[in-house]
Amino acid sequence: MPQKNSRNGSEHESRHALSIQQKLELYYWMQLTRTYDNQMVAYWRQGRGLGGVFSQRGHEAISVGTGYALEPDDVVAPMHRDLGCYFVRGLTPRRVFAQMLGRATGVSGGRDVNLHGAGDMNLNIVGFISHLPHSLPVAVGVAMSFVYRKEKRVALSYVGDGSSSEGLFHESLNLAAVHKAPFVLIAENNQYAYSTPLHQQMPVENMADRAVAYGIPGLIVDGNDVEAVYAVTKEAVARARAGGGPTLIECKTMRMLGHAIHDGAEYVPRELLEAWEKRDPVVLFERRLLEQGIADEAEIDEIKHRCEVEVADAIEFAEQSPMPDPATVSDGVYAP
Repeated sequence: MPQKNSRNGSEHESRHALSIQQKLELYYWMQLTRTYDNQMVAYWRQGRGLGGVFSQRGHEAISVGTGYALEPDDVVAPMHRDLGCYFVRGLTPRRVFAQMLGRATGVSGGRDVNLHGAGDMNLNIVGFISHLPHSLPVAVGVAMSFVYRKEKRVALSYVGDGSSSEGLFHESLNLAAVHKAPFVLIAENNQYAYSTPLHQQMPVENMADRAVAYGIPGLIVDGNDVEAVYAVTKEAVARARAGGGPTLIECKTMRMLGHAIHDGAEYVPRELLEAWEKRDPVVLFERRLLEQGIADEAEIDEIKHRCEVEVADAIEFAEQSPMPDPATVSDGVYAP
């Protein structure tokens, strides 16, 4: 069942208070992510897409809150449910939807039809590696490069509850801890690894409890509270940048749709989804903005409309974009 913030979530928030403008920006990024996700799922259910897609629904506060806590020079290695982070870091809806349709204007130039190929080092985004959690050693390697070059930069990556039981999760955390790498790992506990519930994956209640084995902080935060996620991540990033080493942050949330578009998730108890639906991260933050007088209904509607226009434009742009030129099929296979 949903849990409230724990382990100093409110303490971090007080130290990293957001301005009114920043809160409105967070809401915009969350709403853009939700709008894009809704339209993407509808598009694929109409049979108009290529390949499979992974819904972000329920993860908006995590992907946006963590991405917003980074500086432009920091490097991030997102996963397939971190769309909000891609947007915050500078990938436009146009480029992402073109990527999903395999068009030449997509992030990978038509080499992929998924977020798997959506890396752009000009934006300091490491492309997602489909096999989980193979992005972790790459992200730790990036963090280690900052140590060697004496750069005050941080690398951040993500892991799901299922892949946190893979060997690379433990090897990566151990290496980062031993060398005090400026690395932050976001553990997205969304209750299910495909169809396997959490209690069948690990004997401990919290993923963050595993941090003690490596002598690093393990924090737990409400993954549906974007301000709490931002504050805890901001603190961990600052600690890493100052030479304090890595942090494991567990964000508790719920995957509201199936593993991918083909998965109806009939194995998830309906009452569990209903309980988490009441804590929808986008709705919760919108309600907070209204209650605190940070925004009124007109301002909320304006942001929603702006997001709808952007996503509609992205779909039109992708549909009108050319397919990749077959003559370029070998481009990018080898580093120049």
